Amino acid sequence: MSDDGLAARLAALLHQTSEDHHVAYKATDGVDPDWSIWYAGHLIEKGFDKMLGASILKSDLIYLLVTADKELQTYAPGAAWEKYYASFFIDRYSA
Repeated sequence: MSDDGLAARLAALLHQTSEDHHVAYKATDGVDPDWSIWYAGHLIEKGFDKMLGASILKSDLIYLLVTADKELQTYAPGAAWEKYYASFFIDRYSA
């Protein structure tokens, strides 16, 4: 699969995770200061690591999600976060 195809699949999974998170935290209108913990568990459950062809521990994924978020805010504020995160992970795990 091309990196573009993988990026689209990862971005779609990240977007769906965002939607699922918002539903799970409906009582707080999606507000969750520890969002990365929930996202990591959900993404691993949905095969995010397997899509990348990597073995990623939940703790590592939490760290990487926070890192991607900080980089996005610094280097590409306003960019489509799902696409940015997908590229972030592909750069680290794709051969």
